[in-house]
Amino acid sequence: MAQAPPAPGARPLRLDVVTIFPDYLRALDLSLIGRAAGAGLIDLHVHDLREWTHDRHRTVDDTPLGGGAGMVMRPDVWGEALDAVLDLPTDAPGARGADAGRRGAPAVGAPAAPGRRPGRQVLVVPTPSGGLFTQRTAEDLARADRIAIACGRYEGIDARVAEHYRAAGVEVHELSIGDYVLSGGEAAALVMIEAIARLRPGVLGNPASVVEESHSAAGLLEYPVHTRPVAWRGLDLAASDPHLLSGDHARIARARRDQAIARTAARRPDMIERLRPEDLDADDRAVLARHGWAVPAAARRPVELTVRPARAEDARALAALAARTFPDACPAFLSEENIAAHIAASLTPERFAAWQADPRVALMVAELPGGLTPDGPAAGAGPVDAVAPGELIGYSAVLAELPDSAGAPLAGMDPRPEAVEVSPRADGSAGLAAELSKVYVDARLRSSGVAATLLDRAIGDAAAMGATALWLGTHERNRRAQKAYRRRGFRLLGSRTYDVGGQTCRDVVMSLNPQEVDNEQH
Repeated sequence: MAQAPPAPGARPLRLDVVTIFPDYLRALDLSLIGRAAGAGLIDLHVHDLREWTHDRHRTVDDTPLGGGAGMVMRPDVWGEALDAVLDLPTDAPGARGADAGRRGAPAVGAPAAPGRRPGRQVLVVPTPSGGLFTQRTAEDLARADRIAIACGRYEGIDARVAEHYRAAGVEVHELSIGDYVLSGGEAAALVMIEAIARLRPGVLGNPASVVEESHSAAGLLEYPVHTRPVAWRGLDLAASDPHLLSGDHARIARARRDQAIARTAARRPDMIERLRPEDLDADDRAVLARHGWAVPAAARRPVELTVRPARAEDARALAALAARTFPDACPAFLSEENIAAHIAASLTPERFAAWQADPRVALMVAELPGGLTPDGPAAGAGPVDAVAPGELIGYSAVLAELPDSAGAPLAGMDPRPEAVEVSPRADGSAGLAAELSKVYVDARLRSSGVAATLLDRAIGDAAAMGATALWLGTHERNRRAQKAYRRRGFRLLGSRTYDVGGQTCRDVVMSLNPQEVDNEQH
């Protein structure tokens, strides 16, 4: 393939591909790589391995020593070819000139050809037995000065070839593009060259594309992309993705990141496990939790999260969780005796068992299936941060304002404050009020996104019940909770008094209409 000279002052990436099927690589003349080569951004050369053979049959392979199926590519032929295309120092171990230089190729130890310069030189050997080629690999190799790619065939290249060049000081990478077997290394070479070359300066027209695409430094798959027309075959972006038409770039960026997180969680959970907690903000953590991943403050990585309906056998664990979490929301003036009295009266295993069995209650729990072990937390976190597999770490309770068959109200439901208005349903029938009685998360999981997920689930449960008003009371000094509820759409309506173990407290009252909340967008 003829190449244009490099652009003035540029240092193009030198790419040498050695193969027995050079025509296979003609695809590199096309599109992005072809334009980059034509502009002098890439110095691309494809070599026919048979040019370094010595017999009339141009033999490049032989039967495997020790027996076995197939044929193996000969090290002597590959050695001469790679000697010719790699720049090695004159004193390289094992360098030999006697069997190099076939058909005009320079011998090992000869001065580099004009225009060739020292720098980081890499030999890549595509092989199904190699390490996995990833975007991080491509980013690393894009910083090389010269890459030679040895495309094997048959059963592969004699293993001594890679061994020899490592010993000679060459940076050797044996790489696989996936867990499958191809007939040769050419297809893999095409994949790698495309992935590497597009990361070189000037190759892509818009450098931002590298930042936003799948497997970028963000560690996520790319968000779904769309273009005009807005409505196509019954799929209307104005309804499904209204942020795209908003003109609000901050909103668009946030929605796209949320979509990227959701897509990665669904398709590549292995990538979620590799995210760094320090790179995730509160919104990221909330989105991850909604898609089955919690990010505890003490964790080195996200951990799997399950949010599910409570079961009968959860009653005692729920009571224990409630006893741990309720004091965290209490004002400082409440005594331990007041708090203990409230827990003994209202947060008992019997109460949770009754709620779990009552269709008027949506009782959800959160757990970490794999737990959080002491060797998993971040540095400085001790065993106190450990969470046992399956241990309950959060819960929510939505109580519908409905009488039972005997006309009795739900036990444990607070009287609805007068400030809470119940809107009629869309069909004009009477609406329904529900109380968000509980949304509590263990202190070990604060700021992990679990509370936001439980809140989302509670709103969705209230909507499924047919509730048109979901209200709650939280202490007037609990600013953190009030802020979280406001972010989710709750409005401040007024206040109420609330008894905790014989001590009167003042709560703010907040409410929203669950039927008006787009739960899929949050």
